[in-house]
Amino acid sequence: MRQLCLVLFSVLLLFASPLVSAQGASHQAMLASVYSGETAVHEYWVSEKLDGVRGHWDGEALWSRGGYPIAAPGWFTQDWPAMAMDGELWIARELFDTVSGIVRSSQADDKDWRRVKFMVFDLPDHGGTFDQRVRAMANMADNGIPWLQSIPQFRVTDATELDVRLEALVAAGSEGVMLHHQDALYRSGRTQDLLKYKLYDDAEARVVGYTEGKGKYARQVGALVVEREDGRRFRLGSGLSDKARATPPPLGSWVTYRYNGLTSSGLPRFARFVRMRNDMPELAGESDARGSSDEWKQ
Repeated sequence: MRQLCLVLFSVLLLFASPLVSAQGASHQAMLASVYSGETAVHEYWVSEKLDGVRGHWDGEALWSRGGYPIAAPGWFTQDWPAMAMDGELWIARELFDTVSGIVRSSQADDKDWRRVKFMVFDLPDHGGTFDQRVRAMANMADNGIPWLQSIPQFRVTDATELDVRLEALVAAGSEGVMLHHQDALYRSGRTQDLLKYKLYDDAEARVVGYTEGKGKYARQVGALVVEREDGRRFRLGSGLSDKARATPPPLGSWVTYRYNGLTSSGLPRFARFVRMRNDMPELAGESDARGSSDEWKQ
């Protein structure tokens, strides 16, 4: 009888797991637009933009922005609130590569995870305005879990004060700031209620091909051919390290690039590669991709 119960319990777990997976993978995050300088900033809460890996806690499991399960140790999420939380898996400024490597590992290493914090910046299912959600997140410390914290939110009176705060944070190694309108409800997709503000422009694009390297980059990748969300394509060669040219981001993966405004044709000016994004879904097997990186290494 005991063996039969164990079998039935295993079957229930088997059928329950996809339900949990669907819940986490189906979450549509709230995405930021770019601050234009014409915003009434006194109506916004401001927080530091942390250079970490975005995560979503669905009340039971931890997921990446792309809907992949994050293999955190059991103790890391033990006793977390049974409510949805958006946050950033973060260690410290300028340590993105370190935290990204920890989060991407399929085998959770306790020693590495002891360095990581989940910095909560929103509560998707709360239902209230961001003013109300800020007050709810302020109680996060009451949970008594040091690695579960809310990102500090502050106010500024005008654009001049915002610029001063931004410059001070960037000088200390920060990426920039986020602005969230006080009356905003949580909405999936890109919105003007949530803004990002940096000293440079950046964006994401999907790798759809490669160009062949020349000169000292012969038999390696010369540039990535990338595609924006609107379907426009361009090349990213500047910023690629020798290692990235020898083993570039795979077709279908997403990368972050920086640029300085747009050309008259609407393409990014002086675009340069920053890093591969491991928290966004891969779309492999593109029918129109220009071959694999191995072509340049035969």
